Amino acid sequence: MPIDLAQVDWLYVLVLAVLAFIASGIGNLVSFASRGSAAVVSAILFAALFVAFTYYPHHLPLPTRLAGPAAPAATPAPVAPATPDAPARPRNPVRDITPPQQ
Repeated sequence: MPIDLAQVDWLYVLVLAVLAFIASGIGNLVSFASRGSAAVVSAILFAALFVAFTYYPHHLPLPTRLAGPAAPAATPAPVAPATPDAPARPRNPVRDITPPQQ
């Protein structure tokens, strides 16, 4: 079997299934039994509930990641600041920018 069922976070799957069930129930109630609009309303409600559950800091002990604990980010080595070179001289031989007097 290509999917290792031991690695599946079943609590997360259950919470998402409950969110989808609630969204579809509300979508059917609001749409007055129109299947197309019920599907659209359910999809929008599920997306809103999923974002609220996953990204809102509600401090509940529920999983919010599929991959487990995040690996610490590798910090790159500090780059030495480049020393500024001497400013390049212009190739134009005219160095006076005052307008000519008439």
